[in-house]
Amino acid sequence: MSRKVKVPSGKVLIVFITTSNRREAVRIAEAAVGKQLAACANLVPSITSIFRWKGRVQRSRETLLMLKTSAHRYRALEQLVDSMHSYEVPEVIAISVERGLRPYLGWVHSETATNRV
Repeated sequence: MSRKVKVPSGKVLIVFITTSNRREAVRIAEAAVGKQLAACANLVPSITSIFRWKGRVQRSRETLLMLKTSAHRYRALEQLVDSMHSYEVPEVIAISVERGLRPYLGWVHSETATNRV
């Protein structure tokens, strides 16, 4: 059986966001998916981040949030995260998906479509 699925033009992005804890990650994820700014979210609990901040090397326990979205929804997603995040400068990094299962990529586009009811 053929699985020919038309994928809308535009890239699918994976957006990486580190959060201070699981509660914050869940709150941001639910808002992003609820507002159709992301099709889905994955939480990776209990990561350790080592980084330089304000001239000092820091170490912090965080939760990694990964959101899947379409490129045309990225700016709105970035604004939502910035407005909800507890950090002064939150990590929000988008990586373009080069390849993926066509039905999945189509689903991401359909779930983040701005004209969806």
